[in-house]
Amino acid sequence: MIYFTKYADKKFDVLNKHGVFITKEEIEDVIKLPKKTQAKGKYLHIEKLGIKVIMKKEGDLNKVVTFYPIKS
Repeated sequence: MIYFTKYADKKFDVLNKHGVFITKEEIEDVIKLPKKTQAKGKYLHIEKLGIKVIMKKEGDLNKVVTFYPIKS
């Protein structure tokens, strides 16, 4: 199960205001089929499709903390 924190939910609007359009479906795709994954402390940094997702795994819950576009 994927959960978006309040901050991550607001991030969609912030990026949209800057002309960057990322959907929840794209974030879910990054999490389900990552190209690159790296653990840093209690967080996972996941990359795919020019998007980086920072998330925390809590049992069966994948908690999306933030995300942002990257150069791939």
